[in-house]
Amino acid sequence: MNNKPKKPKKPIVFYYLIALAVLMVLNALVFPQYLSSSLEEVDYGTFLKMVDEGKVISAVVETDQVRFEAVDDDGRKHIYQSNIVANTELSDRLYNAGVKYGQDLPKEINPIFSFILSWILPIVMLVFIGQLLSRRMGGMNAMSFGKSGAKIYAENETGKTFADVAGEDEAKDALREIVDFLHDPKKYADIGAALPKGALLVGPPGTGKTLLAKAVAGEAKVPFFSISGSEFVEMFVGMGAAKVRDLFKQANEKAPCIVFIDEIDTIGKKRGGIIEGGNDEREQTLNQLLTEMDGFDANKGVVILAATNRPESLDKALLRPGRFDRRIPVELPDLAGREAILRVHAKDVKMGENIDFNAVARATSGASGAELANIVNEAALRAVRMGRGEVSQEDLEESVEVVIAGYQRKNASISRHEKEIVAYHEVGHALVAARQSNSAPVHKITIIPRTSGALGYTMQVEEDERFLMSKDEAFNKIATFTGGRAAEELIFGSVTTGAANDIEQATRIARAMVTRYGMSEEFDMTALETVTNQYLGGDTSLMCSAETAAKVDAEVVALIRKAHEKAVGILKNDMAKLHELAGYLLEKETITGEEFMRILKSE
Repeated sequence: MNNKPKKPKKPIVFYYLIALAVLMVLNALVFPQYLSSSLEEVDYGTFLKMVDEGKVISAVVETDQVRFEAVDDDGRKHIYQSNIVANTELSDRLYNAGVKYGQDLPKEINPIFSFILSWILPIVMLVFIGQLLSRRMGGMNAMSFGKSGAKIYAENETGKTFADVAGEDEAKDALREIVDFLHDPKKYADIGAALPKGALLVGPPGTGKTLLAKAVAGEAKVPFFSISGSEFVEMFVGMGAAKVRDLFKQANEKAPCIVFIDEIDTIGKKRGGIIEGGNDEREQTLNQLLTEMDGFDANKGVVILAATNRPESLDKALLRPGRFDRRIPVELPDLAGREAILRVHAKDVKMGENIDFNAVARATSGASGAELANIVNEAALRAVRMGRGEVSQEDLEESVEVVIAGYQRKNASISRHEKEIVAYHEVGHALVAARQSNSAPVHKITIIPRTSGALGYTMQVEEDERFLMSKDEAFNKIATFTGGRAAEELIFGSVTTGAANDIEQATRIARAMVTRYGMSEEFDMTALETVTNQYLGGDTSLMCSAETAAKVDAEVVALIRKAHEKAVGILKNDMAKLHELAGYLLEKETITGEEFMRILKSE
């Protein structure tokens, strides 16, 4: 087998330059006599006669000859020369005849040179400028259509291994088998096992799907092809399919290797019966992808990894066995996972002593790996702003609040009365939460405004990771959300717009209890709502009649009203502590959970 690298083809501009050089040499060596041979010799008398007749346009008089441009009887211009003896009389004669005397004559241009200037040179310039612009535009010229544009990383160039991925142990275990196959394919071939052709990584944004794919390539030490699904979508029909063919052609040449397609839902959406406009191009691209995945030999070691946030939108043909055989969830990390992720990202940051990563992990329930990385970075930036050389626990806790609620608005001008309303509102939340069972402990209360628009907030942190929520716990959450408004009503006898977010959260939980969790006596265990895009916000849509939807609304309203009444009752029975805590919060602006519980338990 000949492994010698093929010599790269020379660009077409190279051949244009060769042709131009040949023509220039011919013009310099073969045709220079054209100019001199074109001068017509006349005697001196004829020259004087032409001067007197006014046919001479211009002349150059030298020591023993004169060269001049004149018009013949047919009106055409020619250049002549004549042997003379220069004298003053000739000069006067030329002057009196109006001849341009002493100026250079116009040169007759060689026709070959004229052709080059008129035709060849513009074409060469056009090709050169076109090539230059195409490179500046990222190779979008006629010669690059159908090229995949995939980024190829050789062996260790990804720089990532499984040690760089934390909090996704189940996903790593599922991918380790692929790495093992790429290391030792014979072990699997001997028993007759075939490697899955493709693995689909699904999960919310920021959970590390792309990082996992790079880690697989780094562990296996094989080439890694990375391309986004949107790069296949082209303006011209058929170009996306051509890019798919080119990608798999490159992959087969580099096998064993890993091909990673990010955001595959861009080209892998379910096909419909009606093709409109640009959808035809997307479907052709998908059809080509399906064909290529069927066509290549998995034993060669070409593994297809893909990532998406919308697995429900993918075409069924793409998910069948033989294509994407495995679906690997990459979910939001649990408590242990969040702590491990924080430690991984803290390796490259100078951290202070006695950093409690577990406390930060408990305060960031529901955070993705990307958000946790951002929290560590924000803590490092805060340490620099404060003039310290290492990150402290305070920096990490403040960065959690920055990610959740934004930066502090230190220059916000809030009146004393509004501060008082915010203080009672936040203490109302905390007091209702503390007086209920099965409620998360209060971690912090603050009335310092934030850039997110919040004038204050109450942070509750679960002591342990929770995966289930009982009906009583859900109802208590709603009551806690209504506690702020209840405090405003009791103390000030009016309500403000400050409870807008509380109302949204309470309504969302109450509606889910009725339509999805089967916690309603009216509808029992009937599913009245479905979740769409579970990884992108979890939007819901009702799946019931208008009559039933009206009953659902009434049930939700009754549930929230009941929780609101409960919150009002708790605060009425604890007015003394409500006033004491609100006054302390007004003075301090921020109090910890320990301070809150100390005041609450004091007599």
